[in-house]
Parts: sequence; C-alpha cells; structure tokens
Amino acid sequence: MLRNLLLALVFLIAQSTFAQYTEVINSNRPGASKAAFSVGANVLQFEVGPYIVNEKHTPLQYEVSGFGADFSARYGLFFEQLEINVEGIYQNDTFTDNRSAISREESRANFKNFSVGAKYLIYDPYKNAEDEKPNLYSYHANRGFKWKDLIPAVALYGGANFDTPDNPYTGPGVEGFSPKAMVATQNNFSNGWVLVTNLVFDRIGTDFSEFQYLITLTYSFSPQWVVFGETQGIKGDFYADNLFRFGGAYLWTRDFQLDTAITFNTKDTPSVFN
Repeated sequence: MLRNLLLALVFLIAQSTFAQYTEVINSNRPGASKAAFSVGANVLQFEVGPYIVNEKHTPLQYEVSGFGADFSARYGLFFEQLEINVEGIYQNDTFTDNRSAISREESRANFKNFSVGAKYLIYDPYKNAEDEKPNLYSYHANRGFKWKDLIPAVALYGGANFDTPDNPYTGPGVEGFSPKAMVATQNNFSNGWVLVTNLVFDRIGTDFSEFQYLITLTYSFSPQWVVFGETQGIKGDFYADNLFRFGGAYLWTRDFQLDTAITFNTKDTPSVFN
C-alpha cells in the first residue's frame, strides 16, 4: 500500500496544477531540513526527488548501492500557520557482504521513513514587516544587517512514524506507530541569506529512538537561483552520523522548482555518498 502511495504522489506531480498562497513555491527542498513556514492556506504542494546511494562500511566489510526517492505532500489547513503533511523516503538497493571469499548479495526495498504530521507556526517576527517604511536616504541602511533579524520564526511539529515489520532500514523490533516531534526555526536575513535549524526527536519511546539536528544556510543570488549548504547530525543506537549536503535550486516557474544536491560524510562506518 505504501509503495502504491509513492507512485500516486509521483503521478500527481505530473498531472496537478498548483496555486500557491505565496508569490512563488515554498519548498523545503533540496535540503533535508524543514522551514518554519507552511505552504499557505488551502495550498496543496508535492515535493519529490530521486537519488542514488553508495555506502561502504570498512570495518564490517559491506557495501550498499541502489536508488531511492524522498517525497512529501503538504497541505495548508484552514489558515496560513498550519500545515499537515505526509513525508517519506523509499529506497531500493543491493546489500553486498564481503566478509568471505565469495561475496553475498541481498536485494532490499522498503521505506526508510514514512510519517504523517502537522506543523504550526507559533511565532512570526516578519508578520508586520510590510508596515516598516524604507530609509529614503540610505540604500545601505535598507540592505544592511538589523539586530532584529537574529529573532527567528518558530514552528512546532508533531507526528507519527509508521514502520513495517522486518524493515532492513530500522532497528530490530521497531514496527508500527511511534511519535515524532520537531522544533523548526528560520531567520530571513538581508541580501538573500536564510538560516533554518531543526531539532528532531524521532521514533520516541522505541528501543532505537533518535535525535537529529539540521542547520541549513541558503543564499539567493537572483530571483531564480539559490545555493545552500547543510549539516545534519544523527544520534541513535541503531545509526549515528554527521552528514554534509550541498546543492542548489532553480525556480522554473512560480509553481515549479528544480533542484539538485550531494550528500556525504567523513567516516567509514559507513562512508556515504548520495
């Protein structure tokens, strides 16, 4: 059923016509962090990105190669501050065990993550920004640093994971529903800089609960182009890592964005390149 949902999301992306509340599409991509702001009231938005994966675990002598897709469906419910969403990562790969003279290969396919939740913007320092008058005598004053830019927008997220039994991408015995919570902040600095931070508590209450932090810095150097850098820390008993992500996005139309990114780490337990 979950696989069919993923295919349906991809189909809807190709078939749907979008209408944004904001002037242009409000996307979380291409990074893994989540912005504090929602898509806007009565806006339905789809985001999907295929990827290739290459991992090599030197001490345990195994390799993973394959492909996958991360996806989300986001809807602004009732008013601007509230968003409900369905998010997930589906992966299909080959696990190669090199511990013996003859390598053993195993084909794997499942959802690494699948969650349903809601995000609510509890504080917006930019709400009355349009009421501020520009400085008519100084161009630099209008574009320069302002101390109030250090005050971020803040959103809270609550949701639930759904993990299938015998999932190769989750810890042993992790299945069914488990809570997920997040605090997301966003600073919109002058001159096109945006800073997003996430603190995530995942699979709460299971034997393999997880804490993650994400810090994303983006820079828009034109109305169509943006580049970004991101660090993601994962702390858990089943998997722990420090990932780095770089990439960019191009705004094709107001309702359609293309983006690309690479992900890597600096260790060999396992090494990651996506």
